[in-house]
Amino acid sequence: MSAVAGSQRLPAGSAEAADEDAAGSYKLQALHVLSEVTSNLASDSDIEELLGRFLATMIRLAGAQAGAVRVLTSDGAHLRLIGSLGLPEDFLLREQLMPLGCGACGTAMSENRISFTIEMHDCAERTGLSFFNEKCQAMVVVPLLYRGKLLGAYNLYLDQPFELPEEVALLFRSIGEHLGMALENVRLKRENLRITLMNERQMMANEVHDSLAQTLAYMKLRVALLQDALLEADTERAGKYAGDVSQALDDAYTGLRQLLTQFRNRMDPLGLLHALGELATNFPERTGIALDYINSISDLHLGVDQEAQVFYIVQEALANVVRHSGASRARLLLDKANNQYLVTVEDNGKGGLGFFVVANPLGSFAEHPQLRDHLGLAIMRERAQKLGGRIDVANLPAGGVRLRLSFPVSGSAT
Repeated sequence: MSAVAGSQRLPAGSAEAADEDAAGSYKLQALHVLSEVTSNLASDSDIEELLGRFLATMIRLAGAQAGAVRVLTSDGAHLRLIGSLGLPEDFLLREQLMPLGCGACGTAMSENRISFTIEMHDCAERTGLSFFNEKCQAMVVVPLLYRGKLLGAYNLYLDQPFELPEEVALLFRSIGEHLGMALENVRLKRENLRITLMNERQMMANEVHDSLAQTLAYMKLRVALLQDALLEADTERAGKYAGDVSQALDDAYTGLRQLLTQFRNRMDPLGLLHALGELATNFPERTGIALDYINSISDLHLGVDQEAQVFYIVQEALANVVRHSGASRARLLLDKANNQYLVTVEDNGKGGLGFFVVANPLGSFAEHPQLRDHLGLAIMRERAQKLGGRIDVANLPAGGVRLRLSFPVSGSAT
């Protein structure tokens, strides 16, 4: 009798005790494997390297002698071999790409189940490989799926058939689901990276068009007029146009340096509030314009992409203050009211945000038709729309311009 009431201990050395010890050992091994899989999912490891690393574990659990791991190709019609152990060279050359619906593998994947196959005749006939007749007598297929979508598979090759224990099949299913989730996360990260790169390139194109390209177009027109004046020996006009070109060249050079500074000033990895604090600290020394930074929000519940959108809007607004306002002082304010985040940039200049000095009521946020055609403002409004918010512009009673970004608090953290 054991120390636990009502329980009986099997005699040492009996078959039942050996089975019990084996089962306990297997359960510990299964927990260790699942723990390792889960911990690796949280890391930034290369997913194909991760799948290949677990191949040896899968082979050991199945009692197999060889194995392969495959992932779905971008066309969705094939599985690409990314890792193998114990397989002959001719197998690896033939099986680099496998049709998605092929034989027992295709059946297991389409039915979303762990498959244990003893008959290898179809595989031998399809591939013409002696491996399936001589060394492989059975195969285990473990699909890697996420929400019913196939993303890859393990093929485990056994040299003799045996019944796959139910607990092994359950463990394989759990591992397949975890690794399928990892594959889907990698796919989403790559998709988001592509979208981010396209958005960044579009932003850079917009910035260059809105500043440097317009100045160069102006210079081209002035050079044509300068050439005409020189042909006509009109020194007065020639001098005027030469001065215009020289001034435009200075403006283009200044604008280019500002663009380079802006593109180098990427989003701070420590978050939006830290990034804005650094921007405000460096702004006066870099521009000669005093900046009052007033933050009334202790914590912003925003996703990474949302923080980047806010940062780029503020950065563009302050860049336009530098380029166009003639201001001696600006303000950056963060606040929250009526379930809205409010991010405001103001200056004491002559139209400081690079927009027209419009005739809307002082201090109001009424729209002016001319503002709809301003490219810099259009870019900021595109960013605001991604936040579910809006950009408003107004004159200030004491002079200068105010730009305000407002977007909802609720549902912000995504």
